[in-house]
Amino acid sequence: QVQLVESGGGLVQAGGSLRLSCAASGRAFSNYAMGWFRQAPGKEREFVASISWSDSTTDYADSVKGRFTISRDNAKNTVYLQMTSLKSEDTAVYYCATSARYRSTWLRSQYEVGDWGQGTQVTVSS
Repeated sequence: QVQLVESGGGLVQAGGSLRLSCAASGRAFSNYAMGWFRQAPGKEREFVASISWSDSTTDYADSVKGRFTISRDNAKNTVYLQMTSLKSEDTAVYYCATSARYRSTWLRSQYEVGDWGQGTQVTVSS
């Protein structure tokens, strides 16, 4: 089992930027794909971005492509989500997730998630 702790959320004006971090412990971090999901009030949790175990493949939801960047630092057991040009519709609780599959490339479906973080709130004011 993996423990995931997110940080970096907060309140930001539309057009601004935030960087989320997710620190992992409890398992060999570098061998698993990592991802970010989000859940807005009254909506289902949705995929945002993921990065493969090898750090060579990234994947983004269409709604954030070109604005968000996912990266990982395996030496620090941390995955990041750099968010720019934020919009009010980006307001949500953001969850870090690790794949349940060893040396996975993709993490787009919630059914592929092995462990979740507790979430961090991002609020974008218009």
